[in-house]
Amino acid sequence: MTGKIYIVGIGPGSSEYLTKKAIDTVKASDYTVGSTRAIDLFDDVKNTIAFNVKELLDTLRQGVQLACDGNVVSILSTGDPGFSGVLNTVLRLSDELDFPKENIEVVPGISSLQLAAAKCHIQWDNANVMTFHGRENIEDILPVINNGKVTIALPSRKVKDMAQFLLDNGVEADRRVVVCERLSYPDEKIVEATLKDIAQSEFTYMCIIVIY
Repeated sequence: MTGKIYIVGIGPGSSEYLTKKAIDTVKASDYTVGSTRAIDLFDDVKNTIAFNVKELLDTLRQGVQLACDGNVVSILSTGDPGFSGVLNTVLRLSDELDFPKENIEVVPGISSLQLAAAKCHIQWDNANVMTFHGRENIEDILPVINNGKVTIALPSRKVKDMAQFLLDNGVEADRRVVVCERLSYPDEKIVEATLKDIAQSEFTYMCIIVIY
């Protein structure tokens, strides 16, 4: 008997941003796979399989295999699974393990990018939306950075490194930038400054950068 995989978006980090669909899906699953931080958002979980970044691929493969064995498996993805989430990885593993795609359902979540747009009052369907998670080719930002639209980006490295990269490539030092750090957490911080100032500041890795 073939099981079922749910790829569940768990929002930016606070339980306030979990959808009812996400909560109900995890509650009804035989196994839940995710980071400890993600699993801890849910009150009613049966069997949990936690991973860290180094173990991510092996743990996701274990989750897909459990579904191949007939179980209902929820795989938790920070934010929305389709934006810097685990969707592509799970689909690739399902091909590898011959798990049918019609038995995979994506439960969308609220991404930190959406929350950053809301905090900054940005109509984000008219913004440059970019993610550099897991990518080193941050030069892809250069063709759009001066197209007249706001750029909202998930940086691949430290925020100050991305700011310095832009400065090194001719972006004005006084360009207005907002850094949204640890959105939805109790220590959430939103900093507005110039690009030059951001290049000289320290932030955690959980940031969205907004460039006006």
